[in-house]
Amino acid sequence: MSPDYPNHNDELKYLEYLKEGKREGFDFIYAKYSKLLLPKMQRMVKITEVVDELMQDVFLKVWLKREEIDLSRSFAAWIFTIAQNTIYAYYRRVALDVKMQRYLLETFAEFYEQTEDYLFNKERVELLNQAIEKLPAQRKEIFKLCKIEGKSYQEAAEIMSLSASTVSNQLVSATKYIKRYVFFHSKEFIMLCIAAYLKK
Repeated sequence: MSPDYPNHNDELKYLEYLKEGKREGFDFIYAKYSKLLLPKMQRMVKITEVVDELMQDVFLKVWLKREEIDLSRSFAAWIFTIAQNTIYAYYRRVALDVKMQRYLLETFAEFYEQTEDYLFNKERVELLNQAIEKLPAQRKEIFKLCKIEGKSYQEAAEIMSLSASTVSNQLVSATKYIKRYVFFHSKEFIMLCIAAYLKK
């Protein structure tokens, strides 16, 4: 989404009303921007009922955040950003659905099964760290030793006083969990989710 309509003097007056909590300011902004947002939101979400619900969410946020409106900057850019974030949040909720996850894993199996370069890409470091922190203590330590420090199963086993087979099994479980976590929380997944949902 990108704003196509700049602010005008007339609009600034109503934005001031909106900031002050006046209903006439909100009504003016709603009447103008709901028409501008609608076609863009419909292209991203094909279900009319969902678009209507998301539109209400957008303007609820506008009302609640009205004091943050900066009259010296583009209101269009501000509200279009709110709309885009609202739609992405919707798809994140959809992505949490177990059936949707299963469908996407099957549909994008090749994407999901990419090499470890995907996991360790610098753009995903934050997600990777989040996933590692969610592992049980022993599994976390094994993953760090083998995948981050580059130690062999045997070396990790000796450090942790475990058998090499235990290290291997724990590492497989840790890697599977981390890959799934990173995949389901990545921007790529959200976009794949949107693409799959729009095909319905």
